[in-house]
Amino acid sequence: MGGDRVNSVPTIYTADSGEKIALKSNLSLQHAHNRLVDRCGLACLSGYALLAWYSRGTALAPELAGFFLLLAWVSLPLLLLFAGFRHQPGALPTGRLVLWAALFRCCGLFGVPLFEDDWFRYLWDGYRFAETGTPYGWAPADSFSDPGVPTEFQRILDQVNYPDLPTIYGPVSQYAFLLSYYLKAASLVPLQVIFICFDLLLIRLLLSAAPAGYVLLYAWCPLVIKEIAFTAHPDGMGACLLIAAVLLRRHERCHSAAACLGLAAGAKLLALLAAPFILARAGLRASLVFCATLALLYLPFLLQGGSDAASLLVFARAWEFNSALYGVLAGWFAPDDARLLLGLTLLAPGWVYWRHYRRKTPGAIPRGDWIYGLFLFCAPVINPWYSLWLLPFAAIYPSFWAWTASWALLLAYITNLNLGNLELDLFAHPAWVRPLEFGLVLLALCVDYRRSSRFKN
Repeated sequence: MGGDRVNSVPTIYTADSGEKIALKSNLSLQHAHNRLVDRCGLACLSGYALLAWYSRGTALAPELAGFFLLLAWVSLPLLLLFAGFRHQPGALPTGRLVLWAALFRCCGLFGVPLFEDDWFRYLWDGYRFAETGTPYGWAPADSFSDPGVPTEFQRILDQVNYPDLPTIYGPVSQYAFLLSYYLKAASLVPLQVIFICFDLLLIRLLLSAAPAGYVLLYAWCPLVIKEIAFTAHPDGMGACLLIAAVLLRRHERCHSAAACLGLAAGAKLLALLAAPFILARAGLRASLVFCATLALLYLPFLLQGGSDAASLLVFARAWEFNSALYGVLAGWFAPDDARLLLGLTLLAPGWVYWRHYRRKTPGAIPRGDWIYGLFLFCAPVINPWYSLWLLPFAAIYPSFWAWTASWALLLAYITNLNLGNLELDLFAHPAWVRPLEFGLVLLALCVDYRRSSRFKN
């Protein structure tokens, strides 16, 4: 019996042992990454929840100091998280990235727009569209004495800015306003939900074109969340459609890309700046599809005698706010001459880059950060939400200046109106705001230039 006994010996692993150790190490590293994202996400979520509470004036009337303090609160965890994944941006857990991004945006549903009143126009346009079949050709001021306006929309009408001008928003934006009206009239929440859905779709699109670490900068960007989730600007929807067109063109689906580009331009005409690049080498039929899509969007309203053209012309010729180069030139030239000079300034480098882009591989993603960055630098009006057209491209082509701009442009909210200086020009800035705002961006540009020069050497 004793001779049949088998002594127990330790199991010996060779190659399999190494694989198991590597697997355990990878799982441990993944759990560490998940914990880091969750901790930073929870810190940001608490900040956005407090921002929603603060926006309602529960404790104090919202002021700029509290607003910027809360923006710093939600920015710090984002920057720490990005720094942690900077050298391995593909290691960031994408599921958690999107989950926390969605939760941040949901906070906007419980807040109210801060330092903004454009949303009253959105709700009014939705009501007019539903009642008359078109939001165009009728200024809100024309309804001031209309007894047929429902009580809840009379309160909204009293808050619409520039009521003597018809709406300036394109047909795709108007369909979003109309859908929001049918979901719940006189409420901003449905419109916030619509634009949040487009923004989350944009994040998913970016994840297919850029490392997750750089998509993080967009998905958790305070400016993006404030301007879309809290304030419901339609620019995010237009940017989503534009990026969809870019990626469709990248995969040689030229006609679909052209149709999507037409929808983006129908949301806001800023999409036209990217049109020559998306349609480059796509063929005549793709250009016709783009033109047909845009024409079909406008045709029903043109037949009823109205569009956004008249108000857009007034905006282009007369408005100035937070401008950079235009603000300098306006001190030396007449406004029309300054606009003409800046238009030529835009055309020259745009033409050079378009010729360069045409020689690249078909479907290459254009440098939308350059295109929209140059436009904003020259534009007479730079609202913070205009950067929503720029920032998705900055996730694909990361740069220090673009993300610096996403924070610096929020300084545009420091106006006499928001400071409570009601005896002065309400939309003017204190003398130090624009030098600081654009100085930060120029400094970041210098950093990018120095880094690129060092890389080439």
